[in-house]
Amino acid sequence: MSVPDDAVVRPVPRLEEPLARVLGERSAAPLAKLGLRTSGDLLRHYPRRYSEPGAFTDLAHLVVGEHVTVMAEVRQATVREMRSRGGAMLQAVVTDGSHQLHLTFFAKRRGALRLHETRLVAGRTGLFTGVVSDYRGQRQLTHPDYQLIGVDADDEASAFLEASRPIPIYPASAAAPTWRIQRCVRTVLDPLTDDDLPDPLPDDVRARHGLVGLRQALLDVHEPYTDEHWTRGRDRLRYEEAFVLQAELARRRSRAVGAVATARPRVDGGLLDLFDAQLPFTLTAGQRAVGEELERELAAAHPMQRLLQGEVGSGKTVVALRAMLQVVDAGGQAALLAPTEVLAAQHARTLRALLGPLGEGGFLGGAEQSTRVALLTGSQGATARRENLLDAASGRAGIVVGTHALLSETVQFADLGLVVVDEQHRFGVEQRDTLRAKAAQTPHLLVMTATPIPRTVAMTVFGDLETSVLTEVPAGRSGITTHVVPAENLAWVERTWRRVREEVERGGRAYVVCPRIDPDEGKGARRDEGDGADLLAADELDLDGPAEAPARRPLQAVLQVAEELRALPALAGVGVAELHGRMPPDDKERALADFASGRVPVLVSTTVIEVGVDVPEATVMVVLDADRFGLSQLHQLRGRVGRGSAPGLCLLVADAPEGTPAATRLATLASTGDGFALAAVDLELRREGDVLGAAQSGAASSLRLLRVARDGEVIEQARTDAREVVDADPELEGHPALRAAIDRQLAGEREEFLDRA
Repeated sequence: MSVPDDAVVRPVPRLEEPLARVLGERSAAPLAKLGLRTSGDLLRHYPRRYSEPGAFTDLAHLVVGEHVTVMAEVRQATVREMRSRGGAMLQAVVTDGSHQLHLTFFAKRRGALRLHETRLVAGRTGLFTGVVSDYRGQRQLTHPDYQLIGVDADDEASAFLEASRPIPIYPASAAAPTWRIQRCVRTVLDPLTDDDLPDPLPDDVRARHGLVGLRQALLDVHEPYTDEHWTRGRDRLRYEEAFVLQAELARRRSRAVGAVATARPRVDGGLLDLFDAQLPFTLTAGQRAVGEELERELAAAHPMQRLLQGEVGSGKTVVALRAMLQVVDAGGQAALLAPTEVLAAQHARTLRALLGPLGEGGFLGGAEQSTRVALLTGSQGATARRENLLDAASGRAGIVVGTHALLSETVQFADLGLVVVDEQHRFGVEQRDTLRAKAAQTPHLLVMTATPIPRTVAMTVFGDLETSVLTEVPAGRSGITTHVVPAENLAWVERTWRRVREEVERGGRAYVVCPRIDPDEGKGARRDEGDGADLLAADELDLDGPAEAPARRPLQAVLQVAEELRALPALAGVGVAELHGRMPPDDKERALADFASGRVPVLVSTTVIEVGVDVPEATVMVVLDADRFGLSQLHQLRGRVGRGSAPGLCLLVADAPEGTPAATRLATLASTGDGFALAAVDLELRREGDVLGAAQSGAASSLRLLRVARDGEVIEQARTDAREVVDADPELEGHPALRAAIDRQLAGEREEFLDRA
């Protein structure tokens, strides 16, 4: 195919060049397995740490099965013939001064090991990389790759320089050890000029904070001469990550402010006034203040974009309902999107109960001035679904509650004015936009989260939303007492079940929470709706623990525990029901109804009851395998009890040896009921995870250098700077490098997650 004479052949930007072209196929192939395919990918593959020459790695805590890179000194190396299997073996010992690591090489002929024998000389220092194994109680690396410090340089001057500067240690693999990555980085970086590296940070922002340019920052982190160099480069690149993210959040916020929405002012004498007049309790000061914020924003002609978070039991539902009624009074409708059928059905029940006759529009016993609450879920019967669809399309239902079923093409609204999204992080951008597109103009948006979010996370993930916080708990609630029950102490466990019986005999209800549905579920078992237990991986349980943790007992499962409790003498004659995401909707409804009525006062459940389920008579919760849940989720779970006038009790049955992170989590939970304090501790203990992706915990993160738990000041400063830039240039037309960086950093699933805010 010929190229037209007038066609412009645009060169590929240097950062987008495939590594196979720059380095060659042979060098690029191992890097591709690390996700590094372009020059830009490689330059943004930052060292995870720096090793000081002469500073050895502590060899005492190497974990069998891990791929490691360690710095150590060669103590000895010997070669011997292997009579039993033939061939030869070289065994070297390296040390950190106190502990040893064995290096083992095999060959068919002794001569093939001569190169290693001449290089691994006692007294030399090197970096050694491989997978840790155990042989007869000794840690070893078999056929490790290695680089000797000051020996593998091209000349004496280079050797002296290499031996005196910090050594970058990269996330690596057996096929791409850290020093090979470093050589590839230098091959890519050294020829580049400032023009090849457009800087996302505006000049005035860099000058304000004394930050170096992009090329210098990359040289600082990849080729430092001193600790001050890599610190300077890291600080600049960390700030860049925060700034790029905050610039996109500011841009989205600016677009929302500029959009047109139908104003929904409060109507005197409407449903909202009637609802307030019939409330059997007094709104807290926080509920009133947030209600006034929502009232003002709903009355404006641009869309409200607000995040409502609050303490467990702080009354978010009442606040959201008052906002929905204001919209209904103004001629519009409100849609409440919930992630599970159990939660959607609970929301519908709660709203109807709060509204009373005001929610029975057109029905016998309904108030003269009233509306309807329609419920739409995927498993509804045809007759109920048809009726609810008609109520939504005709406008008879001012409030429509549903799951993903609300997104169906068959669901239409007469005049959708407000979208309320509960548990926002479980919905993607396409789902949210599908619902909002059902409105003639951009509807107002209220995002609710039941889990308190540390301020740094809110700035990072929900930064384009204005935030309202409820901290007060309504009067009349007696609080919750939490205790940790050691799983191995049978007397304590037996007392736990007797305590459950005592609560039942007083008229209370008891939740028993399990992390699994079925005892036969494997690690990769399908996770069902509402059963997304935020379980911690085994390597998160004791991040600083022994190299080889003892085998853990199987996780407790709903089906098995329910059977065991029915046979337990302490609960003889007490009804026990089950609830989990695999049950048909009618069975879920029946289980909750039986539990609420007291006919079956003990409910064995997965975390499907984590949010939204409101049974005021529930006074005790037992969480089995509590050490396998995060702090925030445990706090959310225990919030299901103590919602009435009787005090709540939460018993955490756990296998958490003293001194482990799990024991710290549980002790922290037992010591405080402040959800925001717990969320901050949880963030510190578990690390922030992938705040721009799907992971909820762990070390993997789309943020390479920025750490939400640690860098609050950086995030806040970047937010201020980014808003100034976007206020002056809303679409960043004058900042092409920043726009390109946003596209790169927020590509694919990361952008989708950000859109969930």
